Amino acid sequence: MLSTDTTRIAVGALLGVTAAGANVLGGSLVTHREWSRRYLHYFIALGAGFMLATALLEMIPESLKLRADSAAGFNSGTDAVFLLVLAGYFLVHFFEHTLAPHFHFGEETHQHEISHAHASSAALLGLGIHTFFDGVAIASGLLVSTWLGGIIFIAIFLHKLPEGFTVASLMLASGRSRKAAFVSACILGATTLLGMIFMFLVRGTLTYALPIAAGVTLYVAASDLIPETNKEHGVGMALLVFVGVAVMLGLKLAFHL
Repeated sequence: MLSTDTTRIAVGALLGVTAAGANVLGGSLVTHREWSRRYLHYFIALGAGFMLATALLEMIPESLKLRADSAAGFNSGTDAVFLLVLAGYFLVHFFEHTLAPHFHFGEETHQHEISHAHASSAALLGLGIHTFFDGVAIASGLLVSTWLGGIIFIAIFLHKLPEGFTVASLMLASGRSRKAAFVSACILGATTLLGMIFMFLVRGTLTYALPIAAGVTLYVAASDLIPETNKEHGVGMALLVFVGVAVMLGLKLAFHL
């Protein structure tokens, strides 16, 4: 009979490859012009609500539980958790919006603002840090429970297609070839897998990694995805954010009472 640890690694490998594959698929759709911008925003809106609910209702509470079990004083542990969440939040902000100030999710149409190779490379670096923590988040969740790992995977999977789409679009807008655009999406998939491998190797850092990953997830949902949704006219796309939250709550009620 397989050990629990072996099972977790096997499940992690399956989820990691699936998440990474979504990055690659998103890049492929751009390079082959087989994707509607409208459908992209459906994923962004659903992912925003689902990720936000997952970060606030699952990842941060689980981080607090882990810290309470390991810290001598619960109050000091609580402070440490939220400090790490804040660190994760601003880590992504630094790499995505300080090194790459014009970065945004979705199709890049402002070629004049992204015309230099440095701009697209900076955006790739920012997204690479983000996707590394996608992998860390999934593995951290699995190390806590199959439920948490699964729900984090769904949250991350929903924005993996837009990630691949975004980085490939940025590469094309900066004058790179279609091959380079596709390779950039593959790099994002690879960094997701690296994040998972890293977390399984240093699982003793779980009490630090999970709240940092929660901060990253919170940033992607609230500062990357929701602003993109808010650019859309009408209430339909905005309502999909609530649908994302409702789906997450429905899964929680159905499987994790």
